[in-house]
Amino acid sequence: MRISTQQYYETSAAKYQNNYSGVVKAQEQAASGVRVQTASDDPVAAQRLLMLQQQKDMLTQYSGNITSLQSSLTNEESVLQAISATIQAGSQLALRAGGVTSDADRKSISVEVGALEDQLLGLLNSKDAAGNYLFSGSKTDTPPYSRNIDGTYSYQGDENELSLQVSETLTVRTGDTGKTILEGAANTSRTQSTYTTPAPVPPATTPSQVDDKKVAISAGLVTANADYNKSYADGQPYKLTFTSSTQYVVTDKDGTDITSQLPGNGTFDSTKEGSASVNLRGVKFDISVDLTDLATGPDADALVAGREFTLSSKPDTFSVSRTASNTSAAQLTSGTVSNAGKYASTFPTNSGVVIKFSDTDSSAYEVFTQPYTANSKAIDSGVIDASDPLNPKITAAGVTFNLSGTPNTGDQFAVGASTQKTQSALDTLGQLRMALEQPADGIPGARVKLQDALNAAVSNLTSSSNQVDNVRGSIGARENALTVQASENESVSLANKTTMSALANIDMGEAAINLTLQQTMLEASQLAFVKVSQLSLFNKM
Repeated sequence: MRISTQQYYETSAAKYQNNYSGVVKAQEQAASGVRVQTASDDPVAAQRLLMLQQQKDMLTQYSGNITSLQSSLTNEESVLQAISATIQAGSQLALRAGGVTSDADRKSISVEVGALEDQLLGLLNSKDAAGNYLFSGSKTDTPPYSRNIDGTYSYQGDENELSLQVSETLTVRTGDTGKTILEGAANTSRTQSTYTTPAPVPPATTPSQVDDKKVAISAGLVTANADYNKSYADGQPYKLTFTSSTQYVVTDKDGTDITSQLPGNGTFDSTKEGSASVNLRGVKFDISVDLTDLATGPDADALVAGREFTLSSKPDTFSVSRTASNTSAAQLTSGTVSNAGKYASTFPTNSGVVIKFSDTDSSAYEVFTQPYTANSKAIDSGVIDASDPLNPKITAAGVTFNLSGTPNTGDQFAVGASTQKTQSALDTLGQLRMALEQPADGIPGARVKLQDALNAAVSNLTSSSNQVDNVRGSIGARENALTVQASENESVSLANKTTMSALANIDMGEAAINLTLQQTMLEASQLAFVKVSQLSLFNKM
């Protein structure tokens, strides 16, 4: 086969160029220590390196998230520690108030309680370094708690807990909501006792007893939630009737005598501390009898016997607010549960409802779960009950409200429910402060109410303190999880770095040998080209 001079020069030049490129590549690899500089160097290794680089970037992000989380949780733990100390200080003041005998001293303690109340409100409305509220959930620009006109407090945040991802499979909460910290604390003072004047005993035409405050039963404290939920709630209201100064009978809502089910079988001793309690299905009621001017016996029995008390749970309460866009002055008031079954199955006590009057008929309305949107579906509906023209009513999800004024089409009302099942430490401190401000010296029955308030404060603040401690415990668990995950991420990062190095970097000894080889090949091609290019038919062999 004959090869033209043109072909020879082109082939030789291409070979020379390839050898030169090989030397340049070998020099770059030797200088940088990197074997895979472009995807063409090793397509398989390049693909793996790309995946490893993405993993490396994610690990870097995870590391930043862990650092941010650790800072956030440390900040929250510091605030919760202060909250816990404030709650405990309030409990100590309640205990101290129990030994105070004058209105002036109790009022002085109420000032201290008020200061703790303000301090707790400030702590719950704490912000982080970025100016975001710690305990508002996703509503970071909204103060979690606000004080209402009546002295109670409302949680304004939401229940959406923010979180950050710290590994492919693990996400950790950045903080907790006020709902989690305080609103979940069980309210142990959610029962009540009411003196009931017995019916006249024939042939008498007047009640056999009047409430002279000589005999009283405390509002009660829940001591066993399971028994309360399982038995007490179903049997209420109960009627306790004293048969003497040492005995009583208890009947449930159906009139069934359940005295034999109670510890002590209906006996008590008002002269001995701790011996005058009624432990009724998870609720403890204390009996107090004032026998100052009487000895035990027939006279004492005559004073006590026949008195009746109703023992029950505190009813749910409802707060109503008009929507600003309402065109009428109508208002809903005096919400009461009128259908317990429907209320339990339909009314969303956690979020509340929106009552919206029809856009075409102002006498008809629909009920929606909050928050209300254009896509919300009604959970109930009805029309205004005008059977009593002077007192119109509406019933929404088992709750009946009085209606004042005439609503216009499209009017809306937001309704929130307080179930008494839980109570925040803010409300507990507020109730304690107001109870200590009330005069009790020389007022019949006032001391019993005061003692109820003190007992409720101590018990509920303990419940709130336990709730805060639970949250602090969860913070510790999250911090431990972050420490473990940081170590795991570090191990993965090290393995990632090692693998990337093995794939991308070159062995320097190998690089030196390869460079020498490439240079030798280049020199050989140069010599061969020069030698061959000088040959012609006229050269002598």
